[in-house]
Amino acid sequence: MSSRRLISWLLALALLLGQAAAFAHALSHLDTHDSVLPDKVCEVCVAQASLGSAAPATVLSLPVVSGIYIDVSAEAPPPTAVSPHFAQSRAPPAAI
Repeated sequence: MSSRRLISWLLALALLLGQAAAFAHALSHLDTHDSVLPDKVCEVCVAQASLGSAAPATVLSLPVVSGIYIDVSAEAPPPTAVSPHFAQSRAPPAAI
């Protein structure tokens, strides 16, 4: 059996075991004496919340903003004089 096939089977098995553990933990919340406790967030429930499905239905993508073209005339001076700054091992940074 190839290692790629083995990894996919192990990931599927881990997902199923994680979902079973989340369901077993949810059953522990059905106990009657838990209702008198104040409302609080169960950390185990929050940690296992993403085990409900294998992958999200939609992919998160950020919107792409188009670039802005700025026309600069040839007579305009350069914005700044660019000079490279090299690291010096025994000197403070030049930007200070």
